[in-house]
Amino acid sequence: MSHRALVVGATGIVGQNLANRLVAEGWSVYGLARRVENLPGTIIPVAGDALDPSSLRQALAGLEPTHVFFTTWTRRATEKENCVANSTMIRNVFEALPKPQSLVHGSLVTGLKHYLGPFEAYAQGAPPQTPFREVMPRLDLENFYYNQEDVLFEAARRFGFSWTVHRPHTVIGYAIGNLMNMGTTLAVYATLCRETGLPFVFPGSPMQWNGLTDVTDARQLASQILWAASNPAGRNEAFNVVNGDVFRWNWLWPELAAWFGIEAAAYPGHATSLERMLNGKEADWTAISEKYGLREKTLHRLASAWHTDADLGRPVECVTDMSKSRKFGFTGYRYTPDSFFDLFERLSAEGYIPGRNR
Repeated sequence: MSHRALVVGATGIVGQNLANRLVAEGWSVYGLARRVENLPGTIIPVAGDALDPSSLRQALAGLEPTHVFFTTWTRRATEKENCVANSTMIRNVFEALPKPQSLVHGSLVTGLKHYLGPFEAYAQGAPPQTPFREVMPRLDLENFYYNQEDVLFEAARRFGFSWTVHRPHTVIGYAIGNLMNMGTTLAVYATLCRETGLPFVFPGSPMQWNGLTDVTDARQLASQILWAASNPAGRNEAFNVVNGDVFRWNWLWPELAAWFGIEAAAYPGHATSLERMLNGKEADWTAISEKYGLREKTLHRLASAWHTDADLGRPVECVTDMSKSRKFGFTGYRYTPDSFFDLFERLSAEGYIPGRNR
């Protein structure tokens, strides 16, 4: 069977890595995004806005994908607005496809806010029981992940295709200009610390500093999505997806500092907003960019400190169970320090941060 993929959000941290993995496996890949000029030549660009039905119908005219992968989201002021906008994007794609009945499989990437709640009620109330397992019921809160799932499930019933939902923790991987990019944000922060003498302080909560946690390499996520989309065992299931190891930030933080040739500052015992620490550092970043001839001189296009604060500021333990995925046949694994170091190496090679030995 010839596999033809439509990756919705192909320029994002998840979409880029997934599209590249599918191409490497011999798939024909269409990459849908509002701006597609930076997509690699191996991906067929499809310029369109998933919130604009007219734009979308025009963009998808003549396309008959066998698989559709939803890897993007949009942020609104309230969770109620998030629910409407993000479910509408998925519904619009199905309505704009000329022949949705030809789909074999649909995949949706959400995340651990399925268990923790939305940003405006993030990890509030009674702490969720860990490790997070797929059998946990939905929270009694508005959550746009739930609305996205419901639109996917309804479309699958209507058009007769199988589905999977993938729930990563914080995704670590290469993407420029992404709204949720902890790895690149920490690389920019560490570079600023090295070049200006700013102390490399862990910005998160005592629970995150001392407790066990995990993350998701974007390549691990791509591998699981591919496995589920092409393996009967993965059909019509939701799967957690993390690297497969656990760590404490009080161990990993000095490891990250060492890559940049700096010392990790003593932890102050409380959260310290990274967004506030980076506020006013735009001129410093511009000067660093000019000194080393970096490709991006605007700090906020690389760093998403608000999201890093949200992730590292959680007052609850975050450990994710992968047993279901393994029992069903997915055995992928990534060593978490390598997820960060591989990203730092690529950011350096692509000219977005200085090299480690400078």
